[in-house]
Amino acid sequence: MLALRPNCECCDADLPPGSRAAMICTFECTYCADCAESRFDSQCPNCGGELVRRPVRPPAALLRHPAQVERYLGHHPACAA
Repeated sequence: MLALRPNCECCDADLPPGSRAAMICTFECTYCADCAESRFDSQCPNCGGELVRRPVRPPAALLRHPAQVERYLGHHPACAA
């Protein structure tokens, strides 16, 4: 099951479970659409995999399987600003 991480690990933008701006790779590295496209050309800087739109978990399922709340910030040089 996807963790649905709550933030972009580059710019720390909020990415709530229903966000259509959340982009992930197969390892669930999570970025906002802006960082994924403008900083990384839709390629994960950690694994090199494709960054695609994260699916939205239906609200009823969120009650049983809530999104992760712990925030994570990566340390990629492109994120330093």
